[in-house]
Amino acid sequence: MKPKYIASLDQGTTSSRCVIFDASGAVKAKAQYDFPQIYPQPGMVEHDPAVLISSLLKAAKRALASAGLTYENIDSVGITNQRETVVVWNKRTGIPVTNAIVWQDRRTAELCKQMKSDGLAPFIYEKTGLVPDPYFSAAKIKWVLDNVPGARAAAENGELLCGTADCWLIWNLTGGKAFATDYTNASRTMLFNIHTFKWDDDLLKLFGIPRQMLPSVHLSSHPYGLFDKKFFGGSMKIAGVAGDQQAALFGHLCTEEGSVKNTYGTGCFMLMHTGGKAAESQAGLLTTIAAGYDKKENYALEGSVFMAGAAVQWLRDELGVVKTAAESETSAKKVPDTNGVYVVPAFTGLGAPYWDPDARGTVTGLTRGANKYHLTRACLEAIAYQSDDVLRAMERDAGKTIAELAVDGGASANNFLMQFQADISNAKIIRPKVLETTALGAAYLAGLCTGYFKSIGEIKNSAFEATEFTPSMQEDERQKKLDGWAKAVLKTRGFQ
Repeated sequence: MKPKYIASLDQGTTSSRCVIFDASGAVKAKAQYDFPQIYPQPGMVEHDPAVLISSLLKAAKRALASAGLTYENIDSVGITNQRETVVVWNKRTGIPVTNAIVWQDRRTAELCKQMKSDGLAPFIYEKTGLVPDPYFSAAKIKWVLDNVPGARAAAENGELLCGTADCWLIWNLTGGKAFATDYTNASRTMLFNIHTFKWDDDLLKLFGIPRQMLPSVHLSSHPYGLFDKKFFGGSMKIAGVAGDQQAALFGHLCTEEGSVKNTYGTGCFMLMHTGGKAAESQAGLLTTIAAGYDKKENYALEGSVFMAGAAVQWLRDELGVVKTAAESETSAKKVPDTNGVYVVPAFTGLGAPYWDPDARGTVTGLTRGANKYHLTRACLEAIAYQSDDVLRAMERDAGKTIAELAVDGGASANNFLMQFQADISNAKIIRPKVLETTALGAAYLAGLCTGYFKSIGEIKNSAFEATEFTPSMQEDERQKKLDGWAKAVLKTRGFQ
């Protein structure tokens, strides 16, 4: 018998990755390929759908080769993906009618603003747990049908398919045999009723989207289909699918009510598992479906920060203040504080708990003595401030203090940021040894489906030790910094 592993395919916002795990959850091999972002106009963000596929396949082939493995060594494959990003394609030719519209894209801001003005927000929230915002998929699909020549007629004739990134991957990797998504991704489209677990006819009518365009929807841990043999010389089972943030929640083994995680990636995404109850937020959070491996209903509260690691990318790519993202930590430590500087990286508006698409990035508190180190430190602190805004909203909804926060994502490797997060949130930060939590969650879901993992209990017993960051900031200093942040946020509002 050849040794068996789980392969996770992680299709993110700026890169495609493959991570191969063994039965203990340790990383056997990994590979990553970055791909370009496309900005047709200000506020628009797109990806080439073909590149999403090709970069992911390159990453998978490289990871397998580096570990000396073939498809025969892979028990199953889990897929995790950037959510809300949508692709619309011709079901006969497989050719997209336009580029993928990315979750960060704001071209539908006016449509969503009009829906709020028309009083549709409560109606949409009641069914989906979401608010009318360009972030979500439905308005993007409507835009494609309304603006790409011939698209609406083709859709109504049953010629087009659409789906989030996972759906596009599954369809291609199975050679067009499987047209499916999971509950977590479906719950981010603003077309899926999170109480009935079905596509909602009222919402489809509201956005003018034909039902035949949409995929079947399944549990996150489910046999989705087999790889077409042309890719790796043989078939591999796709047995787990989850949107990246729900996959990370599962990867942290936050499967019980009240457990919370925050992922520090391009954006920050904080989720609290709420068990079998779809908790209604009074504090600007979203209600969403959590990844499930059994037939029980699983829900979560979510708060999204649109610009987190992207703020450091801005420092690197646009300003040249740092040469690498990792350099931001040493740069921030060169000064004792920000010298009164606050950066609010609202480059594409503000997410939870503000939901202000018109907000724009702002730097406040500049004096002649401010330098690049202060700016770098302020950008890192902004990531923690934004996350704290979401954490406080969760506490208000849950009616209790959150004392621990599990973390993952690239920026969680930044020790300065993690300590500042602990200080500003007055909470213990728990960083797992294996930071590939999103990919690990997809692997767990796939392995539970095939029996590679027998139970959640078995997985928890093999979990690795974690690094902890405990708060050390005095309360008066914490409050002073938070007051300064609140003033800075006010200055970003109403720019449009």
